Amino acid sequence: MNKKACVFPGQGAQFVGMGKNLYDQFPSARLLFEQADEILGFSISEKMFYGTEADLKETHITQPAIFINSIIAYLMLNENMVPDGVAGHSLGEFSALVANKTLDFADGLKLVSKRANAMQKACIMNPSGMSVIIGFDDDKVREICESIDEVVVPANYNCPGQLVISGSFKGLELAGEAIKAAGAKRVLSLNVGGAFHSPLMLPAQEELAAAIQNTSFNTPICPIYQNFTALPSSNPDEIKNNLINQLTAPVLWTKTIQNMTSDGFVEFIEFGPGEVLQGLIKKINSMAQVSGKK
Repeated sequence: MNKKACVFPGQGAQFVGMGKNLYDQFPSARLLFEQADEILGFSISEKMFYGTEADLKETHITQPAIFINSIIAYLMLNENMVPDGVAGHSLGEFSALVANKTLDFADGLKLVSKRANAMQKACIMNPSGMSVIIGFDDDKVREICESIDEVVVPANYNCPGQLVISGSFKGLELAGEAIKAAGAKRVLSLNVGGAFHSPLMLPAQEELAAAIQNTSFNTPICPIYQNFTALPSSNPDEIKNNLINQLTAPVLWTKTIQNMTSDGFVEFIEFGPGEVLQGLIKKINSMAQVSGKK
């Protein structure tokens, strides 16, 4: 049987005007945007529709904005489809957990907001960043990172030949030079607030862990393939632990899509802003059928 998956993007997919089409088209979407504004205590819909690019790059705005857009797109445009499985890239994992009914919209948004604020605080405590490595072997990147006497680690295994590293500015500089010297096509700094998915996010992880443990997680209607393990899970306690670990561990996206393909997933529908995941999935498995709804 050809299985269908719904997938959800992470930070970086945001754009000014995101979600406005859904707000204009669906009265029930309008109610969800209003609920989100109320939960967050400020008008995030205003920022999403009419804000500046600079506004949308602020972690405490970016993360809830992408989550809200993804979930409202899913609820309005999924045509009553029940997926066979879900996955999300980094922040997108929270959207995936609402789609498979582990979390409801309000609890998901509260956790995403907590996560974003905790990460922003950790970024201020430890100024740091991320770089993308193009055209180089994953294992060699990992070896080089391990050889450097600074915090620098693989953070996102996006697709073959594209890996993001995360760490202190000094660590990124040293690793970037060594990786380029070893033959990588390109090393580019990313415009992000800090070293996501690295040990420098430990203070944020501790804060988020308490919030996750105090939130009720339901048994999902279909498994979620999680970033931390790249494996399917339907157990609420296991999902919680993987979600907590995700903040300081790499996103195993390549392995996730390979495992989903092995398990019979053929069609992948991306809900939310951007088309990044569709491109990555095609690079991981050229036979995959990909589409997007936003």
